[in-house]
Amino acid sequence: MSNTVHFQARGRTVVGCTLLVIALGASVTACTGGDDHPLSAAPYDAAGQISFNGPTDAGKKADPDKPLEVVAEGADGRITDVTAVDAAGRYVAGELSADGARWHSTSPLAAGARYTVRVSTEDGDGAPGRKVLTFETGMPSAKKTLDVAFGPKAGAYGVGQPVTAELSQPVADPAQRAIVERALKVRATPAVEGAWHWVDDKKLHYRPKEYWPAHATVQVTSALSGIKIGDRLWGGKAEPLTITTDDRVVAVTDAAAHTLTLFKDGEEVRRIPVTTGKPGFETRNGVKVVLGKEPFVRMRSSTVGIAEGSSESYDLPVYFATRVTWSGEYVHAAPWSVGSQGSANVSHGCVGMSTANAEWFFGAVQEGDLVEVVNSDGETMEPFGNGFGDWNLDWAKWTTGSALTGGAGGTTDQDAARLRPTVV
Repeated sequence: MSNTVHFQARGRTVVGCTLLVIALGASVTACTGGDDHPLSAAPYDAAGQISFNGPTDAGKKADPDKPLEVVAEGADGRITDVTAVDAAGRYVAGELSADGARWHSTSPLAAGARYTVRVSTEDGDGAPGRKVLTFETGMPSAKKTLDVAFGPKAGAYGVGQPVTAELSQPVADPAQRAIVERALKVRATPAVEGAWHWVDDKKLHYRPKEYWPAHATVQVTSALSGIKIGDRLWGGKAEPLTITTDDRVVAVTDAAAHTLTLFKDGEEVRRIPVTTGKPGFETRNGVKVVLGKEPFVRMRSSTVGIAEGSSESYDLPVYFATRVTWSGEYVHAAPWSVGSQGSANVSHGCVGMSTANAEWFFGAVQEGDLVEVVNSDGETMEPFGNGFGDWNLDWAKWTTGSALTGGAGGTTDQDAARLRPTVV
């Protein structure tokens, strides 16, 4: 946007007004008739008072790499307000100088967009002026496109399910991360406080301060399309996502008491005797999110680094397996350990229960429900890299991973994630 365009002023007459205050009295002499007051006049065409750096020739388009500027011309007028919005309803943030002489955009313009700019002014006598400007932006000559894929798939989930955003291009710069994050919108009904957290340069997770409300609707959208993010990097496509939540289901496993208690909307539903990880294979403490359910899994120790033929090796058919980590931690049927369930921890890290109880639990939970382990001698569930351990970060720590509220816009917690064997 390199051409400065000036608009021709039209003639106008402004009727002045004298304001007289009488001492010791409440009398005020004002203009006769409201129609004579400058503020009651219809706004005039302020074309002669402003210029902007947009194209006016038919077919010519503005460069989206350059900011938008609106300037007050002459010494007897000033800009009072500017709004700039594209056809998709995206507003351009801007800053007006203290003297009203200049307004400039502070957020990027979109490429391939049509903008409407509404400018309000006033002249030296306070008479209001208005001008509406329109222009289109072109496409950058060379660019990379950043597409966004939201997760999980559309559907119903438990109240612990985080929203994820996978980027097609890495974004490491904090200022660029802020542009991306600001454009990724999450709206929940009922509304809750929440924030994005940068897991790495290409992945973000979003969660509320507390769990999602039961029976909520969560809508996820992106306003990045056509927005400049960085040098030759522009926002691309993203399919919107809608998920809903069901009842609040939380299963609390007490490793010391050898029980799993399932709560639904705060009410205890069932208490089940279980076994958890034995010494050396302790079940992780902390909050885990159900990742999926598998009616049958063949569990072999060799897949998690335990040598075949060793004292800890196993090869077992496992039924009604509810997965809570990618490294192989499940809540599942363990008929071979029924004698220890409720009294001792003998597993390799999973939560084991009878086949009947495992079948019931399998039917009672879904993806996004919560499994919380307490009183284990194990380490705490990793926040990232081995499932959804997002809830193991308190809110203050979570928000440090936001480019908008946390400053650094990232975390190194995933570097410490360890996928150690925890199965059977």
